[in-house]
Amino acid sequence: MAEQRRDPEAEESHLWEGVVATARRTVADGLVVGTSGNVSARVGDLVLVTPSGVPYDRLTPNDITGVDLDGCQVLGTLVPTSELPMHLAVYRTTDARAVVHTHAVHATAVSTLVTELPPIHYMAAAMGGPARVAPYAAYGTDELAENMLSALAGRSGCLLRNHGMITYGATLDQAYDRTAQLEWMCRLWLTASAAPGRAPSLLTEEQMEEAGARLKGYGQRG
Repeated sequence: MAEQRRDPEAEESHLWEGVVATARRTVADGLVVGTSGNVSARVGDLVLVTPSGVPYDRLTPNDITGVDLDGCQVLGTLVPTSELPMHLAVYRTTDARAVVHTHAVHATAVSTLVTELPPIHYMAAAMGGPARVAPYAAYGTDELAENMLSALAGRSGCLLRNHGMITYGATLDQAYDRTAQLEWMCRLWLTASAAPGRAPSLLTEEQMEEAGARLKGYGQRG
């Protein structure tokens, strides 16, 4: 049987379609407004990333934007997202193949209230534990990227104070699902906390550990 040869251009084109589709999904699902937030995916040492200030519904296959792991642009002419330092920091320090950053309302609200999302639901265990809040720093800066990395230690997602959230995964779908899950948990905690005269029950560390162990075997096998 003849060996199939890898077609880098076809692979990059297919991944770019996924990046754009995921970015559009963040808008459709109300996780971002306008051009806020950004999405990226990695193939080899190439990172495809949404460009700065361009509405996602206007992006075409010809707008492919890519950088290397040092941030040097190697594909396209559109300027990459201003949050590129965060994306590259994730790829340099984890096994991530996709990153999603949004300004989702509930996640951003929670980021202004606590230093860590309280363990309101066992699905936090699927992300390594309750999401921490990275200290505030100006967007697009190395300081923000460093703060984010500290908050991400042992986690696949975190909140960014007065800013939003960021998640990563092995695929674009996984990174997006983690974003949606984290936003849902933030909404859940805010809703429960708003009940007059009541405080939501929280899971113990032991309960979170048990959930984490059970979630490792969740889903279809093979």
